[in-house]
Amino acid sequence: MQFSRRGFLGMAAPAGLMMLGAGPTAWASTGKQAQDGAPFSFDAMGEMRLEYGDDLLTAIRASGLSGCTVTLGDPRKYEDDAYQDALEAVAAYDAHIADNPHWFIKATRAADAQQAYRDGRIAIYYLFQNTTQFGRDLDRVNAFYDAGVRSAQMTYNDQNWAGSGCWEPQDGGLSLFGHALVERMNEVGMLIDVSHAGMRTMADTIAASSAPIINSHASCREVHAHIRSTTDENLRAVAESGGVTGMCQIRPFLTDRRDDAIDAYFAHIDHAVNVCGVDHVAIGSDRDHRVIEMSEEYLESLRREMGSAFNEADWPLFINELNGPGRMGVIRDGLVSRGFSQADTDKIMGGNLLRVYRDVIG
Repeated sequence: MQFSRRGFLGMAAPAGLMMLGAGPTAWASTGKQAQDGAPFSFDAMGEMRLEYGDDLLTAIRASGLSGCTVTLGDPRKYEDDAYQDALEAVAAYDAHIADNPHWFIKATRAADAQQAYRDGRIAIYYLFQNTTQFGRDLDRVNAFYDAGVRSAQMTYNDQNWAGSGCWEPQDGGLSLFGHALVERMNEVGMLIDVSHAGMRTMADTIAASSAPIINSHASCREVHAHIRSTTDENLRAVAESGGVTGMCQIRPFLTDRRDDAIDAYFAHIDHAVNVCGVDHVAIGSDRDHRVIEMSEEYLESLRREMGSAFNEADWPLFINELNGPGRMGVIRDGLVSRGFSQADTDKIMGGNLLRVYRDVIG
């Protein structure tokens, strides 16, 4: 897709086209009564927006979500713009979490997600979806780690100092600076994310790292060929590093079908389990928790605002059954109904991710 999903989400909200305060009938699956009893779940990369209100957060917690790794800042920025944007994003989330201690924990250790589950809160882990905020200054890795950032993607969609993103026509692999960056991230205990990377850059990064790797929000190329999907070779390499691949919920990355796309989602999970082993698959939604309503008015606003970049075949980005804050309950139920044992379901829903976080960030 030749447009920025994050840019679209930023412009769609002011148009009033999302349901921000929908009642219980709008939410998927598990209801409020499950808040204290829903099993633990952990999203390897999801959204937890600053504007989420109490009703929405109650519904999110009711699904069992106790840990969520969120993207700070705009991964499309470069050089000093990226650095300043990253500083501002850390400050904004720090302030929001401090103002809402009844809802959130600023998470810097794996154990924080478990504590959040016991408390009925959500552990928020900080992620950069690029390394442009580091520039070519490795000491910024240490500085952002000290500020609470625990993971960073090597690239976003295009080229940076470290390597090639998936949109680049020629993937030059991990650069000399990229190798130094991997070494420094390993040294401080910052988790390396290879989502969005080109396949050669991804493979090089996995090979260079002495610590487990995460591919936090991905899909399987053998199931659906897409520029953002991951080859079996790299899925295996992530697993062999001790890491995990999280299955995203962006519909065009998973299937061309608009209806019954939920089956395609589970097909990606099944394939990843078969390739990687059940110990190396997780959930990485890459999705907002609000319910998005599709309408002709909504589509027309996209045509006006995106112009030639709008491709109607890519919309909706969401899977109907996962369009809302109860999606973790829907996924858990779907895994069980497809024959996964309770133990394996628990691994995919958060146990595997918790292990990797414990191994890398402590």
